Amino acid sequence: MESVQSKISSLDLAVIALYVIIVLAIGVYVSRKTKTGEDLFLAGRSLGWPAIGFSLFASNISTTTIIGLTGSAYATGIATSAFEWMSGIPLLFLAFIFAPLYLKSKITTTPEWLDRRYSRRVRLYFSGLTVLFTVLVDTAGGLYAGGVVMTTFFPDVPLWVSCITIGVFAGGYAATGGLKAVVYTDVLQAVVLIVGCAITAFLMFQSLGFSWDSVREALPDGHLDLIKPWDDPNLPWPGLLFGVWILGFWYWVTNQYIVQRVLGAKGLEQAQRGAIVGGLLKCLPLFIMVLPGAMAVPLLPDVPEQDMVFPVMITQILPAGLTGLVLSGLVAAIMSTVDSTLNSSSTLVVHDFVTRPEDPVSPETSRKYGTICTLTFMLVAVIVAPLIQYAGGIWSYLQQAFSIIVPPIVAVYFLGALSSKMSEKAAFMTLLSMHALGVLLFVLGQFDLWPLHYTVTVVAMTVLSCLVLWGLSVLFPTTEPPAEDVIWRAKNSLAADATGGNKLMDVRLWAAVLAAGMAAILISFW
Repeated sequence: MESVQSKISSLDLAVIALYVIIVLAIGVYVSRKTKTGEDLFLAGRSLGWPAIGFSLFASNISTTTIIGLTGSAYATGIATSAFEWMSGIPLLFLAFIFAPLYLKSKITTTPEWLDRRYSRRVRLYFSGLTVLFTVLVDTAGGLYAGGVVMTTFFPDVPLWVSCITIGVFAGGYAATGGLKAVVYTDVLQAVVLIVGCAITAFLMFQSLGFSWDSVREALPDGHLDLIKPWDDPNLPWPGLLFGVWILGFWYWVTNQYIVQRVLGAKGLEQAQRGAIVGGLLKCLPLFIMVLPGAMAVPLLPDVPEQDMVFPVMITQILPAGLTGLVLSGLVAAIMSTVDSTLNSSSTLVVHDFVTRPEDPVSPETSRKYGTICTLTFMLVAVIVAPLIQYAGGIWSYLQQAFSIIVPPIVAVYFLGALSSKMSEKAAFMTLLSMHALGVLLFVLGQFDLWPLHYTVTVVAMTVLSCLVLWGLSVLFPTTEPPAEDVIWRAKNSLAADATGGNKLMDVRLWAAVLAAGMAAILISFW
């Protein structure tokens, strides 16, 4: 098999260089208009639904996602694609339950809602946990994955140099341009990702004669099935149907890194449309990333490692120029993850730890602190990222580590939004006790002493967390009812102009289309 590096032409390098220049120009342009903390953190609350939707998609599709999806489809089948298209379920929760609450409260961070609903200590607990995971797992992991990809194509460049270069570039425009620069570059990056991967999928399908029967015949039995047995080691059916979207609840509904785009919306109708568009776009990876990875089984049977499938696929299948476009998509994925995580982490620190209601800071000072935090987190992630290579298999377990924090977070947010009876003391005790239990089960699982797949464990732990929160709220009832604007009411779940004067713009219609699309995928690949 011809080496990956030898397939990269001067035209490909020119395309990548052009892309980098455009992103840099956007960052510089936006930074000149970024004056205050609200500009830096929430884009001046000026985002429309197209920018929100495309930015949600681009920030979520990381290098590890692209490499992992195609590699997993190549090795084990398409079941793990559920982590992509089932994102629509929590995004519907965001659109119709939490976006109305968040925007009505005019919060800047998702933990700020916990302060209004419960207390400052609950807010700071979750905020600190989010910053820790975001910087050390998401940001450093994104830099490491990006560095590995770059060294695959350019083996003469050391891993640490790649990590520093990516970190400085993405951190630079995130620190100066803030969320608006992140979102605007995300829109460009989402388009590049979709177009590049769609072309790759088209050419892969063309190589198999545009015949779905040929695809099925060329693949092992079960490779194109979503529903797997209970004891499947990769994704058993209970985990797929229930655990996947529960894991996504934390990511899409409560994680500042993602929700920040919705908080920066012009209004509720823009936020809701943007969330639903993000869900619709999340259906695309199955067709433009996952299925091409499965098609690579007969077309590229000699790929030595599953993580090499995507790099080999684009260099072997695509002509010169288009390879550069898709490589730009990889660069886009790296940048989008890194810039988003850095900006959201600095937002959490400034608004949850630095700023206090009794001691507010000026907008200019807030922007200065945000810039300093972004650059500091960039430095930490750049230092940590190259060290991940020495962690061996431990790093792969960190993806499962997210399942530790999800169950009690789902309970505290979801039940807290629906019922005023959930007490502050019960919420704090639920977070501490269930996170401790989650750590214990995670450790037991690493020594094969806990039999359940982590996606199934998440389901059981979420049910238990809800029961614990409810029971503790009965034992320690709330002494002061929460503010009315933090409790969800059906009458407030839609914007006043939900249709925008056009029935085709009705967010309920868009939501129905998203639900129908997810159902169609599940039925088609059952």
